Order: sequence, then structure tokens, then C-alpha cells
Amino acid sequence: VQLQASGGGLVQPGGSLRLSCAASGRTFSSLDMGWFRQAPGKEREFVAAIRKSGGSTPYSGSVKGRFSISRDNARTTVYLQMNSLKPEDTAIYYCAATGRGLITSTMTLERMYDYWGQGTQVTVSS
Repeated sequence: VQLQASGGGLVQPGGSLRLSCAASGRTFSSLDMGWFRQAPGKEREFVAAIRKSGGSTPYSGSVKGRFSISRDNARTTVYLQMNSLKPEDTAIYYCAATGRGLITSTMTLERMYDYWGQGTQVTVSS
């Protein structure tokens, strides 16, 4: 599976961005998808995930209510809509995929994902 993330950039606090992650190499509808991020000097952390069916979308507490994950199986793409961005959202954002068929409690775990994109930089600054 190849994952290509895009959509990052520089945005002011309070602004919005939409990240995209295009997948190829395997039937997209068989993959659970996730977004993770890594800020400078910090470990990579979970942001959001979505089941292959489009249901069960856990979010980290720091983004819940501001970010929204969705997928378009026809376009083999997963999205992360990010609203009300804060400086602390600054990070490299990675999309990830797995065909394991995760239960909800494991969708937040980095080690459960087998395929990773290259990351896209998001910088929130005035």
C-alpha cells in the first residue's frame, strides 16, 4: 500500500486546513485508516481514525470537536478537516493504514498500522 499525504501548509491560529491522503496498491475499502502527528521534540501521537466502513471514528481529546476525519472509497482517499487550528497543532501529519480489521480500542495505537505515508507539515502561526 502506498500512501500520499498532502494539504499541509502555514495557517493562522483559528484557521482551517484539509489534509488528504491518497492510497493505492490495495483495495481501499478493506483498510482502516488513521492520522497521526509528530511535533518537534515530541513523540508521534494519534489524532483520528476511521474504519473501512466509514464508521467508528475515534479522536484524540486535543482535537475532538475541531477535527473531522472522513473517507471517500471511490476516490481511495481519506481526509482530515482541521478547524479552529491552534499553534499547538503544529506538527508533521502522517496518514496510516492497516488491513487487520481493528477494534475501536486499538485504532488509536500506532503499532497497529502497517502502512505509512511520508507526512505533510502543518504550521499554525501568526
